[in-house]
Amino acid sequence: MKKLALLMTVLFCLAHMNAQEKHYNLLVGTYTNSCKSDGIYVYDFNSGTADFKLRNSSDKIINPSYLTVSADLKKLYSVNEDGNKSTISAFNFDAKTGKLNFINKQNSEGADPCHIINDAKNVIAANYSGGTISVFGKNADGSLTAAKQVVSHEGHSVNKKRQESPHVHMVQFTPDNKYILANDLGTDRIYVYQYQPDSEKEILKFKDSVPMKSGSGPRHMAFGPNGKFIYLLQELDGTLTVFAYADGKLKRIQETIVAAKDFMGENSAAAVKISADGKFLYATNRGEANTISIFSIDAKGKLTLLKTISTGGKGPRDFAIDPSGNYVLVSHQYSDNIVIFNRDQTTGLLTDSGKRIELCSPVCLVFTAE
Repeated sequence: MKKLALLMTVLFCLAHMNAQEKHYNLLVGTYTNSCKSDGIYVYDFNSGTADFKLRNSSDKIINPSYLTVSADLKKLYSVNEDGNKSTISAFNFDAKTGKLNFINKQNSEGADPCHIINDAKNVIAANYSGGTISVFGKNADGSLTAAKQVVSHEGHSVNKKRQESPHVHMVQFTPDNKYILANDLGTDRIYVYQYQPDSEKEILKFKDSVPMKSGSGPRHMAFGPNGKFIYLLQELDGTLTVFAYADGKLKRIQETIVAAKDFMGENSAAAVKISADGKFLYATNRGEANTISIFSIDAKGKLTLLKTISTGGKGPRDFAIDPSGNYVLVSHQYSDNIVIFNRDQTTGLLTDSGKRIELCSPVCLVFTAE
């Protein structure tokens, strides 16, 4: 009886461990002009152990720094940052094997696209140097049409080196899919566009723009899971602004900063993400900081800084919370690695797991099911 009980206990523990060890695809977009990189990499990631294994990679494409995957996990779209020769690429994606097959590409209609999103109808790219937003249709096979619409921003702001012209840094669907929000670092504004996905020419219809603090440089934003609050990270001064959101309207309710209180160096805030339960916000700061800050979020959407820690590398451009919520992975553009942090889901705090994915100039991190 004792042996049977022991066997049952072992089997139960093994079953529990296997249940915890769910596997996901981790897709990584990279820069290819500073070191040896094939472009897009697909890893198997174990959400129970944070172990990883390379599954596949693309066939040497140029600077696919940001990626977006279709809802059915069958297509992947990437930017290809290459100055005035920049393009947007479409791939077939096999989530079971991680294999990528190139379909086609189109002119980005704006230099240096740096962010990209998609839905069933369209692929939308933010062109940083070009100061434009480009909208591409999807053909039946997932390939891209030529741009159906190109929206050009105008203006500048007070930082003569970084804000001499418009620099669209991110495009974002609102939770109700009625609007597209666009952050423009160069003009210190958030632009609000009514989204008309079935329109032939005016897919994005201007509705409003929201001015931000001069010289702040709006970069990335994230919606809380209930869709009631927006969190905007501003690159140039590290400001983090909280808005209440409803039907295309933004109301400012709080402003804080991602840098540690005693930090006196240069800010270069990068990415902002929120945990699936809506209780914690994380934001990275590059420049001379190379940190990630952890905030708690209260019921009214307001933030309280819990801790700011080193990311363990240089240039924390992007990061991702894995689907289990157990880990935060931070990609370092300049130290060529992805640092994996353990995440306490109760406190939100991070500790270095000691695990690293060594990879040339990683930028964008996207998790999908296998």
